[in-house]
Parts: sequence; C-alpha cells; structure tokens
Amino acid sequence: MILAAGVPAPGILASPDQPTLEDFGNDVWWIVLVKVVGVFAVLVLMTLFAIVFERKVVARMQQRSGPNRVGPRGSLQSLADGLKLAFKEDIMPAMADKPVYFLAPVLATVPAFLAFSVIPLGPVVSIFGERTPLQLTDAPIGVLIVLACSAMGIYGIVLGGWASGSTYPLLGSLRSAAQMVSYEIAMGLSIVAVFLYAGTMSTSEIVAAQADGNRLSFFGLEFTGPSWFAVLLPVSFVIYAIAVVGETNRAPFDLPEAESELVGGFHTEYSSLKFALFFLAEYINMVTVSALAATLFLGGWRAPWPLSIWDGANSGWWPLLWFFLKVCVALFVFIWLRGTLPRLRYDQFMRFGWKVLVPTALVWILVVATMRTVSREADLSTGEVAVFVGVPIALLVLLGLALASRIANRDTRVMAADAAAGGVHATDPEPEPEPEVLPPAGPRRRPAQRTGPARAEGGFPVPPMDLTVPPSPRLRRADRVAEPAGARRPEGGVVSSGRRGSTATSVQEDPDV
Repeated sequence: MILAAGVPAPGILASPDQPTLEDFGNDVWWIVLVKVVGVFAVLVLMTLFAIVFERKVVARMQQRSGPNRVGPRGSLQSLADGLKLAFKEDIMPAMADKPVYFLAPVLATVPAFLAFSVIPLGPVVSIFGERTPLQLTDAPIGVLIVLACSAMGIYGIVLGGWASGSTYPLLGSLRSAAQMVSYEIAMGLSIVAVFLYAGTMSTSEIVAAQADGNRLSFFGLEFTGPSWFAVLLPVSFVIYAIAVVGETNRAPFDLPEAESELVGGFHTEYSSLKFALFFLAEYINMVTVSALAATLFLGGWRAPWPLSIWDGANSGWWPLLWFFLKVCVALFVFIWLRGTLPRLRYDQFMRFGWKVLVPTALVWILVVATMRTVSREADLSTGEVAVFVGVPIALLVLLGLALASRIANRDTRVMAADAAAGGVHATDPEPEPEPEVLPPAGPRRRPAQRTGPARAEGGFPVPPMDLTVPPSPRLRRADRVAEPAGARRPEGGVVSSGRRGSTATSVQEDPDV
C-alpha cells in the first residue's frame, strides 16, 4: 500500500525481505568483496550476452542465421571477438597525446561499472549465514549517483576524440558530447515525477514504493490499481525510454559513429584493448540504463502479476530472475530499434531533444505536481483529481501542440493548395535565398593541362587538403636498410609503397586525389 503523500507504507519497509537504508554499510569485508566481484562479473557476462543477443535478434529480423559457429548455436561468439581484440596489434597515431589517449577509454569504462553499484538486484538474502541485501550500496540520493556516473563517461569520449590527433574523431567526440548532454537533461527531468510519487531518491525505497497496488477511488468506487510507475507515469516512462537511447549513442541515434560522415566517430583511431574498452562501456551503459528503467518504472526486482500471487516470488533468490528478465526485455527494445529505424539527421535529432523532449518533461512535472498538490490540499479522490485537473490540463496541452503544428506547417499547406489549384510545381510562395554552404573558391589546384573546375571551386565541401600523415617508423627503418651505400635521400615527404623493404620514393602529392 502507498500512502497519499507518496511515501512507502511502514509495513513495506518493515518487511524482513525489503532492504532499507539502515541495512547498508554494515556488511563484513568479505561480503563487500563478494558483491564487488559479483557486480563486475554480472556486467561482463551481460555484455557478452547482449552482443550475441543483438546479433541473433537482428539476424532474425533480416532472415539470416547470425552467429552459429563458435559455441553452442554461436553463443560464444562475443567471447571469441573479445579474445581477438585482445590479441590485435595496438596502433597509436603519431600525433596522439599519449597519456590522455590511454586514459580516455578507462575514463569511459570505470563510471559505467560504478553506476551499477546502487542498482537493487533483489531483497535481503542469506550468503553463508550473513543476511545482506542483493545490492552493493545505496544512498538517499542513489539515483543521482547513476546520473553523475553517466555524466562522467562523457569526458572519456571527448578526451578520446581530442587526444587522437585527428579531425574526424574530434568531430565525433564533440557531436557525442552535445548529444549525451542534451538527452541526459531530458532523462533527468523524466524521473523527477518518480521522485514526487515515491517521496525518495533511494533506489531500494523506490522499488518498495512499487511493492503493492495503489488504492484508487473513482467517485466512491474503491479498487486496487497498478503500482508500477510505468503505468502511473506513462509520459515519464516514454521520455526516459527515448532519452536513454540517445544518451547511449544507440541506433537510430548513433550519430557520433556515423560511418558515412565521421568514419567511425570518436574511437576511429583506437584499436585492440583500448577499442574494446569503449565497446565494453557502450554495452555496460545499455545494461545500466535498462536496469535503472526496471528499478524506476517496472517494479525493480519484484515479480510482475500474476507471478506476484505466489508468496515466495519476492523472497530468496527468485527476484534475481525477474529483474534480469526485465533487463533483457529492455535490451530487446534497444535491438529492435536498431533493426527497424534508420539513422536520424543530426539537426533533426538535436531539435527533437531540445524542442520536444525537454519542454514536454517540464510540462509533465508541473502536471504531476499540480495533481498531487490538489489531491492533498482539497482532499479529492484519485478519480476526481483526474477528471477536474488532469483532463483540462491534457486538453490544453493537446490544443497547444495542435496550434504549434499548424503554425509550423503553414508554408507546406500553402504550397499544397497552390499545387491543387493547378500549379505545375509546388513552389515556395516567398522564396528565400539559399544559404551559402559551399566553401569559397580557392586557387586552381589542378595542373594546367586538365580541364574542368577544381573541387575547391564548388560541387561539395571538401576537408582540408594540407593534412600530413607521418610515415610508419617500421617501414622507414626498412627503407633505410634497403638503400645502397652513399645514396642521397630525396627531399620532401616520404611516402612508402606499403611493402616491407621497398625503397621509399618522393611522390608529388596531388591535392585532388
């Protein structure tokens, strides 16, 4: 039962299986060590599972078999990929900032592990005779710890792109930082309504607030309603689901890794174990936000109905199964989106975050706060608040959205009306000059005998052509060994043929190649 003020009922927190804040910080050292190793092992195993699961599900959607060679039905394919990455050659760009280049993958991975420390996996259980919650730790601001850790991961991505000493990783890292910051704001606003309903920011107590059904009254009719915040706060749940896809750089919001624009994004210049750390951080973040969604909106480790009818469903080690089933469902949604939706354009994506998600979250917070204040001060039932407060606010919001859409689509309606009136082509009634998007015309860079305009004179934007790539030190050493005694090395840039032991020659660079 949930109290009117949104605070969990004393009977729930007094349950012997429901952990409270007083149950944390009292474990012996070896219990803490077991929990730390357990959380690490769970995240690594969930990463291996998520990779194979994603490849299998996408293959099923595309009517192909997917991984089927390594292990039973390809179940060990992700482990083989991890071992392959570990034994691949570790390449470092010559222009990289070496300390930051090494630190960036670690800075992206460690916060991803730390964020999972406040996620409740189950009730109080007995481990070798010691009673302890299935949660590493908790705090009165437990959810804010997850948000802080996810914010720290942005620094690893930005530093990784900056330290690579290359143009496209830097562009990808800046784009990723803007994307993650923007959608993290929407994600943080989406869970404010959960705090208002639960009356706490502690993850274990938020799970307790969803323990039993809510007693609802609709104009004198009493009944028990759902207690999951995904049902009570559907707008918050939808905003959270969209925001975490953008924050984790997953399709259709994987714009920092757009291979058509940025080669590979912020990790273009990474290889071997350092690339594996970025890869690991992405999937751990997927698991973490899925576990946080299960905690905040799907009842946490508690069994869903009708499994909750069984008395032992929410005690012992069974809640671990319900919790990870909910996490797997959330991971399936991630994969489903990747196999279904195309990638958005970057300006559309950022406009959607700032002009749709953030304002909607702010309006929803005001609606929830108003409804709870009116219910408490006016002593109205749930149904009366929904009818007299919720319905008018919903109508006002829908009217505002309809007016905004009509104003935004005015030019389209005018062109459609002109085309229906007999116009051959639908044209803009008030054409505006197109913005200058091409680079200014530069000096002619092609030899005089060639015909046609140079690329810098129009056609499409081109990257700077004066970038220099240092030769491979190993090939340069091999070239020196292959040179005859007394030979004079040509001046200019040394460009290798790509074969070991080949003599280096000076090649005149054609800027248009």
